[in-house]
Amino acid sequence: MLVDSHCHLNYPELAGDLDGVIQRAQAEGIDRFLTISTKLHEWPEILKILETYPVVYGTAGIHPHEVTETLSQYSMSEVETQLREHLAHSQVIGLGETGYDFYYDHGKPEDQKALFALHIELCLEHDMPLIIHTRDAEEETIELLKPYAGKVKGIFHCFSGSAWLANQALDLGFHVSASGIITFKKAEELRAVFKTIPQDRLLVETDSPFLAPVPHRGKPCEPAYVRHTAELLAELRGESIEDLAKATTQNFQKLFGVTF
Repeated sequence: MLVDSHCHLNYPELAGDLDGVIQRAQAEGIDRFLTISTKLHEWPEILKILETYPVVYGTAGIHPHEVTETLSQYSMSEVETQLREHLAHSQVIGLGETGYDFYYDHGKPEDQKALFALHIELCLEHDMPLIIHTRDAEEETIELLKPYAGKVKGIFHCFSGSAWLANQALDLGFHVSASGIITFKKAEELRAVFKTIPQDRLLVETDSPFLAPVPHRGKPCEPAYVRHTAELLAELRGESIEDLAKATTQNFQKLFGVTF
């Protein structure tokens, strides 16, 4: 069994055929899914998915691209109240995705920092993992997380950073998740990083509907494709796909405190 530890099942590319999406994934041995929150207003869509599909877990969170728009509509206390409400659902098992993204100018840095810090505090309070998005902000991300070393757990999702960032994440106790990016032709340095990640800190994901792996590049991604990422990752690391699947599934269960 494999777990898609990060997907967006409510996005239009997937939501229109969600029965088919899940069936195709299960045919490839992917039987659990973590659908990730990025905006407060998408919660009703996520809630409907959680209540329809017992094999899907969810998160509560606000993507760094969405922070400035969110804070233009809600106060920090209102954002916190809504996140707490979402966390109360029994199938919500993590916070995020949150973090920093300085590649695009979609969220003011001060707003990104404020909501990143809020997610961290809620993780501490609820003892839930943090799902981190970081792009062009490696040092800033580590700087904010360091005071919480040993207290906050979580994932550097869709990891595409440097070896330095991977080592920092591991030192802080975080997991590192591989996406379809590792199958891309120009991802030699990233593949080298993933050879070094300890097996007990490794996860796999699709980030569906984005970043479809080879041989599906240019198409909307879906959870079934996590198998391509896992197979290449196993080959890179000199492991069998069975061992990698078992390890990443156990890592997911342990990190999120779920059994299946």
